[in-house]
Amino acid sequence: QVQLVESGGGLVQAGGSLRLSCAASGSIFSINDMGWYRQAPGKQRELVAAITSGGRTNYADSVKGRFTISRDNAKNTVYLQMNSLKPEDTAVYYCNAVSRTVNYWGKGTLVTVSS
Repeated sequence: QVQLVESGGGLVQAGGSLRLSCAASGSIFSINDMGWYRQAPGKQRELVAAITSGGRTNYADSVKGRFTISRDNAKNTVYLQMNSLKPEDTAVYYCNAVSRTVNYWGKGTLVTVSS
C-alpha cells in the first residue's frame, strides 16, 4: 500500500505561482511513475505532468513551459511548480503513484486562480 498526501494548493491571482508537494509513505520502494492530475468542475480528470523513477518527464500541452514536475527520491516527494497560472488552471490537483501496475491517489488539493 502507498499513501499520498498533497499540500500547497490555494488561491492565487492570474500570473502568479504555486508549488504543490506530494509526500509518499508506505511501500514506497515499489513506486515507479509519479504524477499530477487535475479535475475541474464538470470535467474529467486529466494528466498534468508525470515523472518516472529515472527522472523522465511528460507534460500536458496546456502546461508546457509553465509547470515543472520534479521528484526527490530521498524524501519520497514529488513537486509541481506552477508558474504563469491562468484561470483555466483552476481545479483539484491529485497526486498519483504507480506501484506494480496499481494506481494510488491522494485526496487532492484545490488550486483556484482568479482573473
